[in-house]
Amino acid sequence: MSFIVRVIINGVAIWFATLVLPGFTVQGASTTTEEIGIYLLVGLVFGIVNAVVKPIVQVLSIPLYILTLGLFTLVVNALMLMLTAWITSATNWGITINDFGTAVLAALIVSVVSFALSAMIPASRSDRS
Repeated sequence: MSFIVRVIINGVAIWFATLVLPGFTVQGASTTTEEIGIYLLVGLVFGIVNAVVKPIVQVLSIPLYILTLGLFTLVVNALMLMLTAWITSATNWGITINDFGTAVLAALIVSVVSFALSAMIPASRSDRS
């Protein structure tokens, strides 16, 4: 159940980032229902990328995390968003990111919104203990 909640939280966080950033958009939706489905699919792909690729990148970049006092996390999150955009570009739906600066800002927004939503949901807090 927590995986479904995580996908929904990722979808909402990505939706919010597309509202705030002009260079971060969703493509392939003609109706509101399709748009919601696309956000959930992108949230699913983003969750899979974070579960599979991100730990490998984090281990390989430990010296950069130490050197930047953890700020390299933003770069890694931006790269995970760009990887998600690249994976979904093979279909006729997904997200598009104009440049790396937009990806960094989107990663910051997605991280903050995701953290806030995770903190507000009681089920996600009980899963952590």
